[in-house]
Amino acid sequence: MTTIKNDTPVYSIGKTAKMLNVSVQTLRLYEREGLIIPFKTPGRQRMYSIEDVERLRCIRKYINEDKVSIGGMKRIFGMIPCYDIVKCSQKERNVCPVFKSHTGGCWTYDHTHSVCATKDCRTCDVYKLSSDCGQIKELIFRSSLTP
Repeated sequence: MTTIKNDTPVYSIGKTAKMLNVSVQTLRLYEREGLIIPFKTPGRQRMYSIEDVERLRCIRKYINEDKVSIGGMKRIFGMIPCYDIVKCSQKERNVCPVFKSHTGGCWTYDHTHSVCATKDCRTCDVYKLSSDCGQIKELIFRSSLTP
């Protein structure tokens, strides 16, 4: 019996939309707004993993139950201290648009002058940690205690 890893893309956009009871257009909107990074096949078909589905459930919970807007979600993701998690140097922080702004998750920025320039955002710890609704608050709170 083969076990599928949680980060393996296995669901099409249509299947994922049905699982979450949303439209395909909603998933594309979340992608455009930088809330999710679906895997894309060589033919450009969007595929989602179990982790992606959990991330989308978290996003849906914030939007539907907590009445957080998409803009609010982007701000929440923007408050995650990626520079602490990936251990950016002070020099990298000084030129990093994420360090200077809170308008979206670090995966929505161009990282030409940092340790993240060569990273795949889908596999980055920051992106993966931000998929857990309970973890997001802890990540932001913990960074606020660090001088």
